[in-house]
Amino acid sequence: MAWDNEPGNNQNPWGNNGGGPRRGRGQGEADLDEVIRKAQERLRRLIPGSGGGSSIMFILAGLVLIWGLSGFYRVQADEQGVVLRFGKFQAQTSPGLNYHIPWPVETAFTPKVTIVNRVDIGMRASADDRRGAPVASRDVPEESLMLTGDENIVDVDFSVFWVINDAPDFLFNIQNPTGTVKAVAESTMREIIGQNDIQPVLTEQRQKNEEEVKALMQKTLDSYGAGIGITQVKMQKVDPPAAVIDAFRDVQAARADQERARNEANSYANRVVPEAQGEAVSIRRESEAYRAQTVAEADGEATRFASIYDEYRNAEGVTRQRMFLETLERVLGKADKIIIDQEGGSGVVPYLPLDNLQRKQETK
Repeated sequence: MAWDNEPGNNQNPWGNNGGGPRRGRGQGEADLDEVIRKAQERLRRLIPGSGGGSSIMFILAGLVLIWGLSGFYRVQADEQGVVLRFGKFQAQTSPGLNYHIPWPVETAFTPKVTIVNRVDIGMRASADDRRGAPVASRDVPEESLMLTGDENIVDVDFSVFWVINDAPDFLFNIQNPTGTVKAVAESTMREIIGQNDIQPVLTEQRQKNEEEVKALMQKTLDSYGAGIGITQVKMQKVDPPAAVIDAFRDVQAARADQERARNEANSYANRVVPEAQGEAVSIRRESEAYRAQTVAEADGEATRFASIYDEYRNAEGVTRQRMFLETLERVLGKADKIIIDQEGGSGVVPYLPLDNLQRKQETK
């Protein structure tokens, strides 16, 4: 190749094709030899009595030592070590000082597995104070507006807290952990809200919904092999949309009145029904007592009649006269008139009001 060392030849592939200075291959090799020579001279000055070959070996040995020592790494108490060999998972190491074959053979990652991460859905921090803490938040309607099972719209802002529970899966199975957690959280919350009516979602069912969202999120992430554990789902705000919140509050007030009236009715029923039941029991017991008394009296009358009948059979005349006199006594005993026997009462003054005397005696 005639153009390799010819001066002025612009077709030199190792040189500059522009108008600047050009350098051929022979000159480049000489420069390289000059650099190596100067490096050897400096090493001779640092290490007296050493030859050129031994100096190069010393340098290579030092580089190999440094390369070997670079394989030491420390895993903190809140971290988990993961070792890759040529990009493939090799081992999982515990906290402390560990060693792996240096790069490019093996690589070590130490993700923090105890830090609790947080993802907000439906809201964003809009301002920070001097210490970096959020002081205000703005609503994100495209994330927070959800449809309930009774075709109402509810505005839900919530936060998801998660940790890494399997470092290898976390590193290799998902590309964007925060985005994955956020997408799974939003879809799961929409599913749970869509299965319930708006009233329980806004009132007594918040804790139940949080637990259901947490369980369903964990099941979904486990199916992905994400290596993420959901520690808590916290609903920050659950309200109707701002455009209809006044009307919704009126509806809520009407429902509260309805609930109060129902409670008052139940209270009245709880008071009246036991009273009525008590009266019914009292009437039933009185009727049973009256029945027992009537039956007992009837039995007594029947027994008395039977005894009188027996006496009547033994002495008919005496018994008949006795019954006659007892009947007259019972009939005339309460009469106002006084009957005097003509034979035995001839000495009584006819004008004496005997009935008045009897009344005075009864009064005394």
